[in-house]
Amino acid sequence: MPQVDGRIDNNVATDESPAVARPSGETVRIVSKPWGEEWWFARTGQYAGKVLVIRKGHRFSLQYHNVKHETLLVWSGHVRMEIGPDAEHLETRVLEPGAVTSIPPGMCHRLEALEDSHIFEVSTPELDDVVRLRDDYGREGTSNL
Repeated sequence: MPQVDGRIDNNVATDESPAVARPSGETVRIVSKPWGEEWWFARTGQYAGKVLVIRKGHRFSLQYHNVKHETLLVWSGHVRMEIGPDAEHLETRVLEPGAVTSIPPGMCHRLEALEDSHIFEVSTPELDDVVRLRDDYGREGTSNL
């Protein structure tokens, strides 16, 4: 559950319930994933913002996006990133808190948490634009969320 100043923030919704409005009218939606959670804090026609919460030892799909352009900021933890023009030509790097990476459309990528990690993702709004090439949880193919 998200925390604010060390306290549990109850103004959130999980993927089992509708998003909860904050006094400002904005919402945070929590989407459960096999590797952790996504906290969706912004989604407009121009951009989207999420926090990726990846549990130690888990990783998300080796994937690319046809249209979506994203920028990642490692907020906490350490992650191993695989990134390259295709699945056969990947570079591996370890990202620490403060590291920023831009991922243009068509770029293959995957993150693996070396410890529990929080990553801010800001992107263009195409959140259902994902092609999974390899997946530890059997979800290969194109996503429709």
